[in-house]
Amino acid sequence: MRVVSLVPSLTEAVAVTAPGLLVGATDWCTHPAGLAATRIGGTKNPDVPAILALRPDLVVANEEENREPDLAALRAAGTEVLVTETRTLDQAFEELDRVLVTACGQARPRWLDEAEAAWAALPPPRAPRRAIVPVWRRPWMVLGRDTFAGDLLARLGVENVYADHTERYPRVPLDVLNAAGADLVVLPDEPYRFTPDDGPEAFPALPAALVDGRYLTWYGPSLVRAPAALRAALR
Repeated sequence: MRVVSLVPSLTEAVAVTAPGLLVGATDWCTHPAGLAATRIGGTKNPDVPAILALRPDLVVANEEENREPDLAALRAAGTEVLVTETRTLDQAFEELDRVLVTACGQARPRWLDEAEAAWAALPPPRAPRRAIVPVWRRPWMVLGRDTFAGDLLARLGVENVYADHTERYPRVPLDVLNAAGADLVVLPDEPYRFTPDDGPEAFPALPAALVDGRYLTWYGPSLVRAPAALRAALR
């Protein structure tokens, strides 16, 4: 079987589970290290002719990360496209099983069972802390409703201030963010690369938790270590 992945999380999941299947991946697919798959552009601007030239049996995509016109072009050329939706941790586990076991015909990987066990073993969260979770600046954008990262944080006792917003990634002025009544600000290093010198200074009254964006937003083998890594960062 020949698989092209348009999603970094799914690239890592397929490559770790069955490395011989993956023939194409995006420029943003950084894990696992040393990935030898042909690069086919970005998640938002994949090179459709280059993908078709790889003669894939399956292209795996995500409804949030990839654009429907690109997926429609692949389908129109006769390529099977599997589109995942991952807005909660439970949904991520279901979709990973669907991609790896149902679509790719692999045995269920041990790491997937280990990831489920790691999250199930979390102690009950203490009284929740209210957080702002920026994902971009210039303009400032934050996690809103119905997001995978928001679900992970909730399981760790962090309540997203904007979880009930009408948008999933609303733009909110900085002065409004600072007046939102949060207890802390959570700053991941992707998609915007927040660092100790770029981000915390914008929220002078709040403690800042700098977290690895891969543990907060990727759904794949990183989920095994994510609970411990995120808990440590949030402390």
